[in-house]
Amino acid sequence: GWAYDIGYGGLDHVLASGRNINVLVLDTEVYSNTGGQASKATPRAAVAKFASNGKPLPKKDLGMIAMAYGYIYVARVALGANDAQTLKAFKEAEAYDGPSLIIAYSHCIAHGIDMVKGLEQQKLAVQSGVWPIYRYHPDLIAQGKNPLIIDSKDPSVTVQEYAYNETRYRMLLQSDEQRAEKLMRDARSDVNKRWELYKQMAKIEYSAANDDNS
Repeated sequence: GWAYDIGYGGLDHVLASGRNINVLVLDTEVYSNTGGQASKATPRAAVAKFASNGKPLPKKDLGMIAMAYGYIYVARVALGANDAQTLKAFKEAEAYDGPSLIIAYSHCIAHGIDMVKGLEQQKLAVQSGVWPIYRYHPDLIAQGKNPLIIDSKDPSVTVQEYAYNETRYRMLLQSDEQRAEKLMRDARSDVNKRWELYKQMAKIEYSAANDDNS
């Protein structure tokens, strides 16, 4: 919660400084330390404190905001889905001469899951497209390469297969099925639109943009 809400101003200031620092955000999608309150990190359709009818708006894309600066190394990781990609992101962030931000999917008791199966749920988050993993490496721009590397494959399971393993999504289905179904449709749309946007960004040709004669 802090990185998306109450602490975002400070996080943005530090990252925008251009200094050689590394920031790791353990994204539980709620304010975990204070009891699981909703935040801008909370995805649409999830139930949390202060969002008992399911969050009606989509999750803030912290990584996209950081990528917009163009000089911040940004990675989105999920250890349970791809440990090699997670390790590579940490190594690249440490080696990068500038600010870096790693956003790590972090399963939480507030999600209403068996914590023993947390890594399996991380894998489903990636496979469903809910949590695409990627690396944005600014140094590639100088080489005429696209800095965004998507490490996820196209979604292979439905959003529901991921979401309804968690109490935070199921409880609304039990209390208000019509609203739950509507929010889940919107959540699927969020996932699809974001996935398509990332894929389009990863296709941008940077060689011409890096040509001094252009």
